[in-house]
Amino acid sequence: MRVCRSDFGSMRPNLKNLTAAIVAGISVAARAQEAADQSLPCVESVLKRVVANSEKENANDRAFSDRYSYIRTKVMEFRNSKGDLRKREERKIQNNPATVPVALGTPSMESDAGPDKNQAENQTATETHSNVRGRAFEKRDFALNEDLVSRFQFNLAGREMVGGRPTLVVEFRPAGARLPERNIKDRFINKAAGRVWVDEEDSVLVKAELYLTDKVNVLGGLVGAVWKFNYGFHRERMPDGLWYTRTVDWHLEGREVIVRRTVDYHEEKAGVRKAW
Repeated sequence: MRVCRSDFGSMRPNLKNLTAAIVAGISVAARAQEAADQSLPCVESVLKRVVANSEKENANDRAFSDRYSYIRTKVMEFRNSKGDLRKREERKIQNNPATVPVALGTPSMESDAGPDKNQAENQTATETHSNVRGRAFEKRDFALNEDLVSRFQFNLAGREMVGGRPTLVVEFRPAGARLPERNIKDRFINKAAGRVWVDEEDSVLVKAELYLTDKVNVLGGLVGAVWKFNYGFHRERMPDGLWYTRTVDWHLEGREVIVRRTVDYHEEKAGVRKAW
């Protein structure tokens, strides 16, 4: 027993020191979090910087394509109301700054229909004027410009680390029920909500996640309707300061005329390396 009391007594100072260190660590973390929350900028200033910086996006994209080689893969899958895969299209394009980008593969379709119907369905599914029919969204469709900003109410939710860099998390929702609609893209945007991550140093969109708040009708609902749509992209920064979109994903559920559709899209750039 004497040995036990002796050992326990020798541990007591260490326990006190450990407890004090834990308490101090918690206190420091709490103060740091409080300071970070208090030092958040106003959302208006964040949006103003992003809008101003968006004018450089085209130049950034051109410079990235001119300096880096990569393989861009696009995959689109169409399912029926039962969730059965009816068609799959995949396309790979290699970007080589020394040559013109070339296609590595042709779209492949998987369907249990006959050849004529296959061709007709493929034409319908890949038309570009209707998102119900599988038109792939691009990051530029949701560029944060002055027109887009005017359609939403924004809230600065906090800070998060993305790719080892601090970002500001901005939540958004529609500003009102009556917003301008010039095309199908506007119909989606006007009923979208979600959040974006803004790189705090470069004031560029690093990541986005959005969803529909209500059903979107195409041509009054006679041609089609979309009742579920989720969209997101993720960007990465290269050592030379250029940004590129690494992945784009969206999921759509809707109706085309009388046929129910589910469409999944995934895009990714892989094998990114500097060519010169």
